[in-house]
Amino acid sequence: MFERTGRFAVLAAVPAAVILTMGLSGTAAAEDGKAYQIDLAQLNDSGSRGTAMLSIKGNQLTVRIESEGMVPGQPSAQHLHGSTTGHDFHCPDASDDTNRDGILNNTEATIDYGDINISLTTIGDTKATSGLAVERMPIADQRGKLSYKRTFTVAQDVIDHIKDLHIVQHGIDRNNNDQYDFEGAGKSELDPKLPQEATAPANCGMVLGAAVGSIPVGGVETGGGSPQGSDVPWTTTAGAALAGSVAAAGAVAFARRRAAVVPARTGTTGGAA
Repeated sequence: MFERTGRFAVLAAVPAAVILTMGLSGTAAAEDGKAYQIDLAQLNDSGSRGTAMLSIKGNQLTVRIESEGMVPGQPSAQHLHGSTTGHDFHCPDASDDTNRDGILNNTEATIDYGDINISLTTIGDTKATSGLAVERMPIADQRGKLSYKRTFTVAQDVIDHIKDLHIVQHGIDRNNNDQYDFEGAGKSELDPKLPQEATAPANCGMVLGAAVGSIPVGGVETGGGSPQGSDVPWTTTAGAALAGSVAAAGAVAFARRRAAVVPARTGTTGGAA
């Protein structure tokens, strides 16, 4: 679809783990033996790919992500999606583009990958309503590479259903100009003040070995999952899906960034270790 896609086509048959786990080696050796790998595969012909590791020690969850092919110098909203109540969700594909406009938007994809359970921010809270808190999301470097690591406390239902959760990173560049703008894909269906490029999913990955079930009758869950702890106090704001109140929460931040490329810096977090 655009130039960045072609760079990765040759590597499509090579597992992402082979390419990107160099910096993640040793992560799987969690002390209590609970560690899970996620290979991130592109959506929307984004050219994005990566590997994530989830390591559990007690109620501490460590998330490490190494991805590439992201929009250079731009923030990437990223989350753990899915269910902690036994529903099986899975990563979407191009056939889920129900309005046939050539872009799998977040609303279409949420039917498959479910609501946000945890927002993978760099600092501050990790609740669902921080889903578009782009000022606290990792930023890709000028080569489109993104590195993320953070440890935080989660509720027991997250620990019990970790194999039912999966990672989605957002942000595409349809017109290949290294920024989010309205010319590439128009307005976001979540909020007309946001460019579609900023909210559309770029990649998705499920825990390897996790069962893929059918979408539950009635569609996606309406909440953001049970609250989980973080390294800052929780507020009383209720959890919500990205397609709901989260969009409004991040509208101003994305609008400020859409006109220019964010200054280069790495996307490494500063969260609790």
